[in-house]
Amino acid sequence: MKAHVVFATITGNNEDLADIVTEGLEDLGADVTETEISQTDTEELLDADICVVCAYTYDEGHLPEEGLDFFDDLKDTDLSGKIFGVAGSGDDFYEDSYNTSVDKFIEQFKKANAIQGAKGIKINLEPDEDDIKILDEFSKNLVDEYNKNNR
Repeated sequence: MKAHVVFATITGNNEDLADIVTEGLEDLGADVTETEISQTDTEELLDADICVVCAYTYDEGHLPEEGLDFFDDLKDTDLSGKIFGVAGSGDDFYEDSYNTSVDKFIEQFKKANAIQGAKGIKINLEPDEDDIKILDEFSKNLVDEYNKNNR
C-alpha cells in the first residue's frame, strides 16, 4: 500500500498536518511519500494507492498560489481506483472562507474519479492533541477504505 501526501504551507501548520498524516499512514503499514505542492506533479499520484492533500486557504477563500497548477491539473488526472483525503489548517477568523481549500480539493479529486476515503478535516491554526487524534482517525479511515476496495 503506497500513499502520497502533498502539502502547501505558509506558517508550517499544514506541513505539521502532513507530517501527522504521514506518520499515521506509516503506522498502518503504508509506504508514504510526502512532498510540497509546488514540487509535485499530479502524475506522481498515479504511483500511489492513497492520495492526500493538506493545504491552507489564503485570505478570503483563495487556494494556495503555489498550488494552482497542481489544483488545475488534478481534475485532468485520472485517479480512478485511488483513495483520497483532504485536510487543511486555517484560521476561523475568516468565518465563511474558513478552510474552503479543503472543499475545493475534494471536488477536484472527485472530478479525477478518485474515491473519497475520509471526510475533509478542517483544523483551526496549529494542530493540538485533539486534532492529532482526529488526523489519526482520518489516516485510519483512508486505509480502511483502501482495504475495502482491494480485497
